[in-house]
Amino acid sequence: MENSVQSELCFPQLANLSCRKSMVESTGDTILNVLLSLTCAFTVLLNLLVIVAISHFRQLHTPTNLLLLSLAISDFLVGLVVWPGEIYNKTSCWALGDIACFCYQFATFVLTATSVGNMVLISADRYVAICHPLHYNAQVTLKRIRLCVYLCWSLSFLFSCILLKDQLAHPENFSSCYGECVISIDMETGILDLVLTFIIPLSIIVTLHTRVFVVVVTQARAMRAHVTCRKVPNSLSLGARKSELKAARTLGILVLVFILCISPFYLFSIISDVGFSSTQFIYLFYFNSYVNPLIYALFYPWFRRAVKQIVTLRILQPGSREAKVV
Repeated sequence: MENSVQSELCFPQLANLSCRKSMVESTGDTILNVLLSLTCAFTVLLNLLVIVAISHFRQLHTPTNLLLLSLAISDFLVGLVVWPGEIYNKTSCWALGDIACFCYQFATFVLTATSVGNMVLISADRYVAICHPLHYNAQVTLKRIRLCVYLCWSLSFLFSCILLKDQLAHPENFSSCYGECVISIDMETGILDLVLTFIIPLSIIVTLHTRVFVVVVTQARAMRAHVTCRKVPNSLSLGARKSELKAARTLGILVLVFILCISPFYLFSIISDVGFSSTQFIYLFYFNSYVNPLIYALFYPWFRRAVKQIVTLRILQPGSREAKVV
């Protein structure tokens, strides 16, 4: 009997100080682990394509695409760091130590906060482009967007330091046994995370996109009226507006999917006294990093053209940065 108990311990030499590991893995668990591993791999690959495309082609160096680049970097790191850590933590005993555990949890918080911040910036960008088009080029410049992206990442890092300050000071005090990597925060910290990472950003995003939706519907009706009355508007201006409306629709889908992925995690947290939710909701949260580049592939012709250039290695040719992909 004693040998049977010892075989279920993560670290048998530590006896009662060790966590226990599950010795039985069902077929469902095996299938889930395979799916998670594939999701991890495709998240890294697809977001890497987005990063290379926007970074390489000069024609894609626009303020909006710079925000998409920042989002793709955070999604890429989710696939490179967070997904593997989640899979390892789920299927094995944590044998990397308390410091590595804290670094993994810290990265999770930083990337989560950065993704939320990027979505707020994308919503603000579309709001100015659609609701105040005459001021867009003057107000939204590459320099200002770079500053916003820098602040987004810096504030996410600072915010995560504040949330995890106790774990940062004493990472060894938050595991009940050897072999697990968990995060534990008090009620006040959980409420702060809920408000700053979910309630306030979601309120801003919904408000901005509601305004954008109203303007988009109004402008779409106006353009249909032009066609119905057989007026001859400036074709260049009309084409530009159609392009802006299409971009607003695509980024609206991006934000909607983000809200659908993130909301269950925090809503369940509210129901469970602001504690961290179940594993399934965490998976849905991280799954958003895989879906984002799929949205680009479905709705952005420039992304498909850029991927074709990358896959065929044309980007290695001289002057490929100037290629037309838009």
